[in-house]
This record gives sequence, structure tokens and C-alpha cells, in this order.
Amino acid sequence: MSSVPPAGLLTVDATTPAVLVLPGPVTRDQVPGLCDDVRARLAATGAGVVVCDVAGLGPPGLATVDALARMQLAARRAGGRVRLRAPAPSLLLLLDLVGLRFEVEGEAEEREPALGVQEAVEPGDAAV
Repeated sequence: MSSVPPAGLLTVDATTPAVLVLPGPVTRDQVPGLCDDVRARLAATGAGVVVCDVAGLGPPGLATVDALARMQLAARRAGGRVRLRAPAPSLLLLLDLVGLRFEVEGEAEEREPALGVQEAVEPGDAAV
């Protein structure tokens, strides 16, 4: 007995991370709700990652750092992590200053060359 394969392309269930947009400055009162949103999105998608779009935050402050740290902690406790989308350079510097590390969309992972980057070769360099 044989079966006929289904016609067309196979259906693939691609798991995509949920996106949480943080508009405007974040206040301390909003942090518990944001943590709940992170946990709920991780549970709903099963992706293990929540992407936080931080482009609209404005100038970063310690309230922003506190909110992101608590959101990352909530994600880790739920078995996931937070990835930042479009962070301002000043936010990345402030996070680095306080010792917090976040994945950032579009960054090359460690030990992987960035896309489209080629090493320059000087005339007279020895062949490797």
C-alpha cells in the first residue's frame, strides 16, 4: 500500500518572536505591566524571545534601565529572553555602563563576521 504525497508546499510552523513596543518614557508604575506583557507573550508564542522596540523611548534614564532589567529578569524566569530593536546609542552605552547585556537585532553574533564586510588586502601582503 502506498500513499500519495500532498500537493503543494509543506506547511512549516515558523516560530516568530513577539514584538513589544515601548512608546515614550517608561515610568515605575508601568514596569509590573510590562513584565506581565513579556511573560504573556513568551507563553503565547513559545518563541523564547520577546523583541522590545525601544526606538520611541527618547533619552534614556535610570527608569528605562530599571524597566529593561526587570523585563529581562521576568523573561529569564519564564524561560526566555528580551532582544532590543532600534536602541539609541546612548541607551546601549548606559546599559553597558551599569553592566547589563542585551541582544540587539541586527548585530552579528560573537565570532561571526558582519554581513557584507570584507577584509582589505594591501599590496605586498604575504599570501596566507
